[in-house]
Amino acid sequence: MQRKTMDSPLFCVALLLLAAASAVDCCPPSDRAALLAFRASLHEPYLGIFNSWTGTDCCRNWYGVSCDPETRRVADINLRGESEDPIFERAKRTGYMTGTISPAICRLKGLASLTLADWKGITGEIPSCITTIPFLRVFDLIGNRLSGEIPANIGKLHRLTVLNVADNMITGEIPRSLTNLSSLMHLDMRNNRISGPLPRDFGKLRMLSRALLSGNRITGTIPDSVSDIYRLADFDLSFNQLSGPIPLSLGKMAVLATLNLDSNKISGPLPRTLINSAVSNLNLSRNALQGTIPDVFGPRSYFTALDLSYNGLRGPIPRSISSASFIGHMDLSHNHLCGRIPGGAPFDHLEASSFAYNDCLCGKPLRAC
Repeated sequence: MQRKTMDSPLFCVALLLLAAASAVDCCPPSDRAALLAFRASLHEPYLGIFNSWTGTDCCRNWYGVSCDPETRRVADINLRGESEDPIFERAKRTGYMTGTISPAICRLKGLASLTLADWKGITGEIPSCITTIPFLRVFDLIGNRLSGEIPANIGKLHRLTVLNVADNMITGEIPRSLTNLSSLMHLDMRNNRISGPLPRDFGKLRMLSRALLSGNRITGTIPDSVSDIYRLADFDLSFNQLSGPIPLSLGKMAVLATLNLDSNKISGPLPRTLINSAVSNLNLSRNALQGTIPDVFGPRSYFTALDLSYNGLRGPIPRSISSASFIGHMDLSHNHLCGRIPGGAPFDHLEASSFAYNDCLCGKPLRAC
């Protein structure tokens, strides 16, 4: 009787359903194989973060791997070399990893987030096939030793919100297709070897709130189209080789709070629009600005930091600076300014170094006039 039950069609159907349910609960074998190929190209000798990458189900207890709860496809890879995770506390050290990023990662078509950050020793190039991952939203490779160029077709990742390749050794120009990333909110390319100009249509990145491009070899002028990015709050182009004038339109941006253009070759006048703008942290030092400091400060002028040092500015210090609502730090040194330093705030809390190496400034905190 028992044998007949086991041979019955209903029992066989139940076994098939149980097997199907078990398969759904596991990650697809293709995703598991892609992860193992990705791991095979990397070497992490101190923390043992890949020790958990065993078994058939890569969605369960594989360090740094998360899956979509419905499809069971790998959705997130989050591997950081600097973290508060207990594995780092036990090792009493930050992470170090060598190797390269295997193109096998591109076989994970359900991937939404890839973070492989701060490992210090990962080399090689960014696989060009990364642009074929259709749902990728976060791509974070900060703090490695990656070289080569950013994939030319990066603009195909229309869902991308974060692109972070800072602190690497990336070369080449910013791809023209980058401005097709209509969802991009955070762009960080600091401290690489990127050359060439900013795309003229940089302003197409309408969702961008942070654009951090300092410490590269970017040339040319600042595109006027930047002012079309109405969400942009933090714009850093310092330590590049930019030339030409500062666009007047930058001072008309509604939420731009930090503008760092220091250590370039920017020339022309200091735009009046920046004095009464939303910018509260303005660093234009070490450029070739000329003309006078506009005498247009007023209650809307609020600066936590205002650095105009190492330029070619002439004339007196505007008296209207005293009418600014707040100036926390100001540096006017190494220019050609002349005349009496106004009294009162903010001059009463500034040191002599803020006014040193000008042509003929006088008054506190310098020598008497």
